[in-house]
Amino acid sequence: MSTLPVVAIVGRPNVGKSTLVNRVIGSRLAVVEESPGVTRDRREFEADWTGRQFLMVDTGGWEIKPVGGINQSIKEQAEAAVTGADVVILVVDGTADLTDDDTGVISVLRASRVPVILAANKIDDAGLEADVDRFWRLGLGEPNAISAYHGRGVGDLLDLVVSALPPAGVEQERDEIPRIAIVGRPNVGKSTLLNRLAGEERVIVSEIPGTTRDPIDTDVDLGGKPYRLVDTAGIRRKPQITEDADFYSVLRAREALAEADVALLVVDAEDGVTHQDQRIAREVVDAGAGLAILLNKWDAIDEEQREITERSLPDRFGFVDWAPVLRISATTGSRVGRLPEVIEAVLHSRSTRIPTGQLNRVVREWTDAHPPPVRKGRRPKIHYVVQAGTAPPTFVVFLSGGELGDDYLRFLENRIRQEADFTGTPIHIVSRMGERR
Repeated sequence: MSTLPVVAIVGRPNVGKSTLVNRVIGSRLAVVEESPGVTRDRREFEADWTGRQFLMVDTGGWEIKPVGGINQSIKEQAEAAVTGADVVILVVDGTADLTDDDTGVISVLRASRVPVILAANKIDDAGLEADVDRFWRLGLGEPNAISAYHGRGVGDLLDLVVSALPPAGVEQERDEIPRIAIVGRPNVGKSTLLNRLAGEERVIVSEIPGTTRDPIDTDVDLGGKPYRLVDTAGIRRKPQITEDADFYSVLRAREALAEADVALLVVDAEDGVTHQDQRIAREVVDAGAGLAILLNKWDAIDEEQREITERSLPDRFGFVDWAPVLRISATTGSRVGRLPEVIEAVLHSRSTRIPTGQLNRVVREWTDAHPPPVRKGRRPKIHYVVQAGTAPPTFVVFLSGGELGDDYLRFLENRIRQEADFTGTPIHIVSRMGERR
């Protein structure tokens, strides 16, 4: 299976790596903030320059003496990105002296034997370009003066990147790969699950909530089929979001959910199903993604807690009782092997279609036996129903004489689910006034 060539962006913290990524891809997908260390995992973005496609990998800041377990993991993630890269862009602060962290990452790059292009960032005007010559002594070739923020010199830098890439081959059509978003509250085991499925330490795992801030894309093979897993930041309620980086991380988690085919909602079985889990499940439904609920840490709880968690399911998740539930342990891998089967079942349900003739025949039977209730002195009359689309399955009800209440729409949804297998996928029902002829 061929893939796009990889360009890794590395450097010490706060030299503008994520700003450069955003400049190249043309959108603010990488989280940028004045505080160093905002980017923690390596994150991939598809990019294109002069018709040549490649993956840009944004990494956390490399530090020679990281303090704390998370910073050590950030360093390891950056080094892993270099190992898998075809070309590396080393970003330094062109307006500051080199630090021990700069020289440390340079030593790693020399040992890697990967082509390195040196970018001296924050050169916002021509008057600062003369100072860039001092970087020649690093032995990495010509230093390229750029301003990632303003875009100065970035085009010339990308010309060098494209010329250093391996020859173009047959590149995989990535858009056809199903997108599986791993969502949930902070610190429920989302990153641990992704690492378990990927078979490597793809993302940082820490006891500290909020470690993942950017959605992390990882292509994996599960059960002989390719999927793109997206590990997202923990989705919190607005009052709990206290930093700009947290705000944008949650926003991008919701954007990732909107693009997902299936969402794996990870619930901490030790806590039971919480109100926030309910809210996230509602967001999945509103986004139109398929849904599977994973009760994580199941092996770590006793029988009493299992009973409490089981009892909370109908109460908290009754509105998504069509979603399959798996009881797993991401840490040990217990029952994680059942996920490919569940994902495929949900994907199949999203594409299920009921023929129009069959649909209208059963709808007439339903409405004859249980006509819509009178609303505001008028009884609605359903004339025709059509399945207008899939992924998610969407039905349009043409009627006259008044509107259908939410209770009757739920009645129709339940009957539709009895007619065909829509396990794991929301159903959208839209009503339209006026008979379809």
